[in-house]
Formats: sequence, structure tokens, C-alpha cells
Amino acid sequence: MVVVTGATGNVGRLLVETLAAAGEEVTAVSRRISPSDVPDGVRTVRADLTRSDGLKEVFDGADRVFLLTSGEFLAAGGDVAEVVAAAGGARIALLSSQGVGTGRHAPAYEEAVKASSPEWTVLRPGGFASNAFQWAPAIRADRVVAAPFGDVALPVIDPADIADVAAAVLRESGHHGRSYVLTGPEPISPRRQAADLGAALGEPLRFAESSEDEARAAMSAFMPPVVVEATLAILGRPTEEEQRVSPDVEKVLGRPGRTFADWATRNAAAFR
Repeated sequence: MVVVTGATGNVGRLLVETLAAAGEEVTAVSRRISPSDVPDGVRTVRADLTRSDGLKEVFDGADRVFLLTSGEFLAAGGDVAEVVAAAGGARIALLSSQGVGTGRHAPAYEEAVKASSPEWTVLRPGGFASNAFQWAPAIRADRVVAAPFGDVALPVIDPADIADVAAAVLRESGHHGRSYVLTGPEPISPRRQAADLGAALGEPLRFAESSEDEARAAMSAFMPPVVVEATLAILGRPTEEEQRVSPDVEKVLGRPGRTFADWATRNAAAFR
């Protein structure tokens, strides 16, 4: 059985669907989840991974686990080692971040999984294409995209590709002890993302470059300060490594990653 934590998120939801379609027995875990959120036959469990009581029941019977540690988990002081211990000897695919490899983010979660799990794989995605959902209200209301660092290009990744890589890692052998950096197939700036969204909608969008302080204030509403500062540094002052396209998506899946334009086309309804 595969346990998918963060099962209602941008990656977890797609991973649950992919695993279920492949015939896997799946338990979908989230703090707010119901059977209507998942395909037929998928077991749902409401759980808060920051609370130790009930953790063993969450992972009961699991031989594989997709472990997502969100910003909320970090802010609440969640203990990854405790979660891994509750999962017993299950194979774990940890959704980490590219920032761990580049030194932007602390490695504590990865270290805890590597020390506690008998079989592990670390997934280190860069920025998500789905971060563009934050622009949806302004696009719907005023046909405008406001973002900082308008011409700084990064190879954002489609969450569907993260889910496909996670499914492969959990279902195939040969991934133990590996860390995969997951990016899209090309660097793309916020200004060009706005253009691609406009193309998907069939009408141009106006791009308005916001200041770093404005971006900091907006991010601080849902991110811990340390994560805000690291994120702003990546968005505005990326290293060469952070701007480089990684081969790992194609290495695992045998195909290139999807483009931001692909993501925009599939998700255009959210911006109408």
C-alpha cells in the first residue's frame, strides 16, 4: 500500500490519481480530505502530521510513503523523524526542495529521512508552475499579473511532472539513495509566464512589476520568515545552478518535462 501525505495539494492530488489509475492500493492523507476528493477505491484519512497521536494508524500497512513537509508543517515545528518512525520500514519518497541542494534551505528534513528510513529517495523540485495560481484573482478581475523580478528566468516545473516522477520512484526499483533535482525544460520569467497565460486565455494580460518589499509582505501571510527570504533570494538573485535545467525528469520518465505553456493551457479555466 502507498500512503500519500499532502493528498489534496498540487502534487499529492495528481499522485493519488496516477497511483490509483495504475492499480495501486492508496491511502490519501490530509488534514482536510473526504472521499469526494479522491478516485473511487482510495482510502482517505484526516490527520495532522505535526501531532504524534494517531501517526501509527495513518501509516498502518504502508510499504511505501510519499512524504510532503509543507510550510505549515515547518511553522508548526513538525518532527520528520517521528513521522518516519511511524511509517516503520516503508520506502519513502520525500518531497524536499532544490534549495536544500543549493544551500538556500536547511537540510534537516532530508537528513532525518536518510537517517531513519531503510530505503529513501529525495525529490528536489524548483519553483512550481502552479505558483501562478496566486495571480488568478487579479487576472480574473483586471487582466493583470503583478510579480517581482519580472525578467529573471527560472525553470519552473509542472506539478504533474513531480507527481509522475514520484509515482515512478514509488513503483520502480533502482531509485534508493538518489536525490533528483526536478525542473521544467526551460527557464521562464514571470513576464513570459504572463504572456503564456494570456495566450492560453486568448487575450493579452498586462504585466506589472511589484517591488521586493511588496512581494515579501504578500508571502509573509502564508510562509515562515526564513522561507520568505530564501524564496525571494531565489526569485531575484538566483545562482547559475538554480537557473540550470536539470536532466533528472527526463532521466526518470524518459521524456522532457512539460512547459509552462502546457500548464497554462490545462489550467486556463482557473484564470477566466
